[in-house]
Amino acid sequence: MNELLFIFHVLAVIGFVFFALRLGKNALIAMAAFQAVLANLFVVKQICLFGLTVTCSDVFAIGGILTLNLLQEYFGKEAAKQAVRVSFFCILFFAFMSQMHLMYAPADADQTQAAFKAIFSSTPRILLASVFVFYLVQKADIRFFGWLNTFYEGKKLPWRIGISLLLSQFLDTVLFSFFGLYGIVDSIGSIILVSLAVKYAIISCSSALVVFSKRFAKEAA
Repeated sequence: MNELLFIFHVLAVIGFVFFALRLGKNALIAMAAFQAVLANLFVVKQICLFGLTVTCSDVFAIGGILTLNLLQEYFGKEAAKQAVRVSFFCILFFAFMSQMHLMYAPADADQTQAAFKAIFSSTPRILLASVFVFYLVQKADIRFFGWLNTFYEGKKLPWRIGISLLLSQFLDTVLFSFFGLYGIVDSIGSIILVSLAVKYAIISCSSALVVFSKRFAKEAA
């Protein structure tokens, strides 16, 4: 059941990213920021996928990078940089608000405080690691994708996005796993290996679908 749901999840995220591309630059920027927050919110949930352990945030990490690369391809490097800044701001806002939410004393009738505490108790460490890794990886991805764009002279978009995603997600997975998840998850090595395998599988699928992105794109303003 998890495997089928995961495939649907991947396709749903890619579909929403392409429809955001159809809506234009601002929708893609909002999509990048929202996925950054969701990735940090869902990272503490571990699931069994093909008999191995993985976190629930891998799809959003891939979706966020795909969104940035489409932004840079159709609206320029400055739009991608703006998306990184907006995403960075949204992650910080989420970090502060989640901790302030926990500070409120719950009413006697409240039954949600324990659940919120369980979810957000690791949030400060995870978000600090996420902010550092997110900023580093996104900046590296923008530069590397820009270099690939120059090297391929604007051609072979699926290859450029695929290569960029492979490098950026290797950095993201290894750095975030050690800084944010070490000591929290059951097996850090398993998380890294399975996450990379899952992400690379997603990249293969999403890169093949990039050839259809021009059907969704409007002319850049």
